[in-house]
Amino acid sequence: MTGSDLSNIEVAAIALIRERRVLMVTARGRDVIFMPGGKVDAGETLVQAAARESREEVGLELDATQLTQLFTVLTQAHGEPEGRMVNMVIFAADTSAEPVASAEVSELHWATTADLFRCPPAGAEVVKRLNALGLID
Repeated sequence: MTGSDLSNIEVAAIALIRERRVLMVTARGRDVIFMPGGKVDAGETLVQAAARESREEVGLELDATQLTQLFTVLTQAHGEPEGRMVNMVIFAADTSAEPVASAEVSELHWATTADLFRCPPAGAEVVKRLNALGLID
């Protein structure tokens, strides 16, 4: 299989920011921290996927009015063959509700650039961009 045969993984994720930190999660059995989010299902818009994933992973009931598209990250997909890219669209989440770890998530983390070493490539890029925008430390 050549690199051109590897389709991008389309992902929608939320950036919930509080006190200059962004919410990230640890999936069960994994040591890296991820943005709450996941793959876009067939027939689903990016914003719908972000809302569904936030509910499934961190128990937040969000709708499109509470999500604002921030930016897109295109980078090597973590744990995938070289050349398989993840196209991750990040939405800022606007809610005062408290996130909770779900069945898919073992732990919540409030991350800053000090946590970059724990992030896969896409998550690290998101953290760097949020920092560059002055939103997190």
